[in-house]
Amino acid sequence: CFVVTTATGGAAALFCGDDSCLRELHLELYFDFSAPPLLCCSEQTSSMSKNPGKNKLNLKLPPGSIEPLDHAGCDTNNDKSTLDTSMEALQKTLEGLELDEQQRKRLEAFLSQKQKVGELSSDDFENLGELGAGNGGVVTKVLHRPSGLVMARKLIHLEVKPAIRNQIIRELKVLHECNSPHIVGFYGAFYSDGEINVCMEYMDGGSLDLVLKKADRIPENILGKVTIAVLKGLNYLREKHQIMHRDVKPSNMLVNSRGEIKICDFGVSGQLIDSMANSFVGTRSYMSPERLQGTHYTVQSDIWSLGLSLVEMALGRYPIPPPNDKELTAMFGRKYNPEGNSGMSSGDSTRAMSIFELLDYIVNEAPPSVPTGVFSPEFKDLVDRCLKRNPNERGDLKTLMNHPYVRRWDQEKVDFAGWVCTTMGLDPSTPTKLTPEGQA
Repeated sequence: CFVVTTATGGAAALFCGDDSCLRELHLELYFDFSAPPLLCCSEQTSSMSKNPGKNKLNLKLPPGSIEPLDHAGCDTNNDKSTLDTSMEALQKTLEGLELDEQQRKRLEAFLSQKQKVGELSSDDFENLGELGAGNGGVVTKVLHRPSGLVMARKLIHLEVKPAIRNQIIRELKVLHECNSPHIVGFYGAFYSDGEINVCMEYMDGGSLDLVLKKADRIPENILGKVTIAVLKGLNYLREKHQIMHRDVKPSNMLVNSRGEIKICDFGVSGQLIDSMANSFVGTRSYMSPERLQGTHYTVQSDIWSLGLSLVEMALGRYPIPPPNDKELTAMFGRKYNPEGNSGMSSGDSTRAMSIFELLDYIVNEAPPSVPTGVFSPEFKDLVDRCLKRNPNERGDLKTLMNHPYVRRWDQEKVDFAGWVCTTMGLDPSTPTKLTPEGQA
């Protein structure tokens, strides 16, 4: 991720610090949001993209509101990952969750399959194709031969010391305890050939950023179900594990042909976050204004990211800069008055922004929204509550869970599975196990 802290100098500062025998190189970018950008985006991103996923400078993020978990004393096997939990303990965990019968059965089935996986080793996997790639690493669809299960394996290349690598593996094991219908299932993590391997539940519908490319725009009733699942997932992480997500965006919202919606890639490993601190490459940011300014942030930062994601999926494109009247007319087939639409633009909405212009916009300009008259007043009110610049004015998880828009779509039936299958060209309820013919 990319963090900017406000200062008056408006310049980049590079300095070294000695700590006993450890010598680290720290890079801090100071950006004055009241002044024009000083650095060119193309220079910044091109230099980063030459070595995606590598962190030779071991850059570090400023501390958030949740500190890394302490797993001192845990033994770590670099090449294997073991799961030592009993079904009895897992049953007790499920009893503490508010699940309907279908959710309970599916979660029990996943945990039962997971018990059969045992140790994970790189030699046990057969590559079935690439699912996606981003700043964090490459995700592939794999067959775990010993169990016959199809999984998603994320490979994260990190040039770090063995002690740091072991700590990351220990911290990732907390994911074994994250069992919710709204959280992507975790099989294990291990280190092999210079890469951290994170093995997760395979979601055949893919991430919502890929779904959005197929759908052009996502209908409001579908977004209603997405909103509910993400809010419940965030609430589960906070209430049960005291974890913030830190990276809510469409590419971290996964769907499948059974109609399930789950979030992934949340920040359980403080050391992994630190080690990937300079891996940002791209032209968009879902970070809240307070995070971009380098100040203390809470779960309210995730609420901002959710709101921005919802507006993007509703409009069909990243909403900064907001669409102007001409673009809205092309999108929705009718004329609009941008002056009457808060969060809409009357200027050139097609001009490419540098990353610094984008960050300046997020911090200083009116937050994006959805146009009046196209979406329901309840949906517009919900995203507007999420996208308050002041985190204290944003709706919190409890308030949003009781919002009229959320209550409506929590009660109304929507064929989410059918929509995903139609949009992504899937057969309903694609099995997790391979068929005898070898097709997933």
